[in-house]
Amino acid sequence: MANLVVRNLDERIVQALKERATRHKRSAEAEHRALLEQALLKPRRKTFAQALAAMPDVGIDGDFERVDAEEVRRVLD
Repeated sequence: MANLVVRNLDERIVQALKERATRHKRSAEAEHRALLEQALLKPRRKTFAQALAAMPDVGIDGDFERVDAEEVRRVLD
């Protein structure tokens, strides 16, 4: 395994890392590894555009037109 040294960190970052590590019941070093893994190795979420592009074509635009509330009342009555 490789080693990584991070220099010149703002003390607020170090303190936040220690507090987060305490909440997760692990050392600051283990928390640092977990954060790096989460940020760099976990699959990224799809962008909104990718999610839209992945939607199947399920009809024509007219199928999804807004219906007037009065028209809905007539249908339901």
